Formats: sequence, structure tokens, C-alpha cells
Amino acid sequence: MSRFLRILENEAQIVALIFLVVVYLFRLRWLSRFRSKRERTFPGGMAGRGIAFSLLNVAMPWAMRSTRTNPWFYIQFVVFHIAVAAAIGASFIIPYWPSLFNIKAVVRLFQAAIAGGLIVGLMRLYRRITKPTIRLISTLDDYLSLILMILFFAAGILAVPNRPQAAEWPLIFFFGLTAFLLIYVPFSKIGHYLYYPIGRFFLGRTLGHRGVFPTQKSSKDKPA
Repeated sequence: MSRFLRILENEAQIVALIFLVVVYLFRLRWLSRFRSKRERTFPGGMAGRGIAFSLLNVAMPWAMRSTRTNPWFYIQFVVFHIAVAAAIGASFIIPYWPSLFNIKAVVRLFQAAIAGGLIVGLMRLYRRITKPTIRLISTLDDYLSLILMILFFAAGILAVPNRPQAAEWPLIFFFGLTAFLLIYVPFSKIGHYLYYPIGRFFLGRTLGHRGVFPTQKSSKDKPA
């Protein structure tokens, strides 16, 4: 392994990760300046149950009509985020636990998981480009973030075998993109995961207090 690749896999990733954490800490500090107002409506439910329901909603596709009537979109969501977890995991395994990828079955499992995200990413990009309504509301960051994730998945598939002795460029490609994403993510839509639990907490607390959360599936709410 060359000195350049060794630094890219270790020091460069650590610096980029520290940068991401620092930016997020500043953002969390900024968010803490805003205080939610006391709920003035009559309590119709329990805030605690509403918070739990809201936070776990992502794992309950039956809880939203959109995912009940379009389960394929939920499947895409799951596949895409499994690929994200696998690719991020690979970026730590390769430099700090490389022996794991000596197991061929593990390599194939990671490649399959990441390939699923690559396919979903291409499908989403095609949909964003070809659907007039989605294209109308899309920003440059929407396209750039999606293209970067597609490239990240492609690089991950190539890098997972972890064979620098054969060719270093797949690993350089993968860890170069990883470092760039760590710096870019806090300023892009990809960083939505930072705000998701915060937003879901306050939404669940409000709607739980009012008795709206947890929701009940209506017998009339059947797929079209």
C-alpha cells in the first residue's frame, strides 16, 4: 500500500469526520436557541406515546397511507439506506478491520447490499429527471447529492474486495469520495438525518398531546 493511500484511508478520513462533527455541533447549538412553546390545547392523548410513535414511524410503513398504497417506494427507501450503512461500514472496516474482507461471502454480501442502493439511486435520478412535477421542485443540490451517492455506491462496490496489491485506484476513488462527502454532507440535503429525530420528537410531542399520534388505520383507508 502506498503512503498516499494509507494517509487517505486514515488521517484524511479522521480530519473530514472531525470537520463534520464540528459543523453539526455548531448547528445543534444554533437550533438550541429556539424554544418550543407550551402546548395550549386540551390534552387528548399522551405526549410520550406520540413521541415514540413519531420516532419509530420510519419503521412502520403501515402507519402512513403513502407507504401502504405504494409499498415499492418504501422498499426502495429501505434498500437505499441499507446500502448507505454498508458503504459507511466499509469505510471503517477496510482501514481498521481489513481481515473481515478476506472472507469472500462477506465481500459478496456487502457488494450486493451496496449494489441495491446503486440501482435505487439510478432509478431515483431517472425519476427526478423525467417526472415534470419532480423536476420542477428539484434544486441543484438534489441532483448533486443523488449523483454523489450513486458514485459513492459504485466506488464502494469496487473497493470492498480491498486489494491494494492488485490496484489502488478503487480504494483511492472510494476514500476520496468518502472524505469529500464528509465535508459536503453538512451543507447538503443528505444532512437531513441530523434534523429528522429533532423534528419527529417535536411533531410527536405535539400530536401525541392532541391525541392525533399514534394514528389508527381506518377500515376505509384501503389501497386504490
